[in-house]
Amino acid sequence: MEFVILVQKDNAMQKTDFVKAVAEKAKMSQKDTKEVIDAALEVIADQLKAGEKVTLTGFGTFEVRQRQAREGVNPQTGTKINIPATKTPGFSASSTLKTRVK
Repeated sequence: MEFVILVQKDNAMQKTDFVKAVAEKAKMSQKDTKEVIDAALEVIADQLKAGEKVTLTGFGTFEVRQRQAREGVNPQTGTKINIPATKTPGFSASSTLKTRVK
């Protein structure tokens, strides 16, 4: 499973940039770092798929959130449509991460 890390800004860090930065900090090869990052993201995705939370102390919590069924409007026709309930991944930043970002 391949994951892509995206940040929506002009100076966006792409996954290759992220792998390179982590490799430098960890003093590891980029190949090994990419394998570790891919494995970590796969474990998170597998746990979410199983309905489990993943808490990374000092960083945040990944969890599956339930979206309620609701009524919407088709923008092309203006007719009302029913939007079914869905599960979606969510992330809540820890207070430590929030403080670092300020």
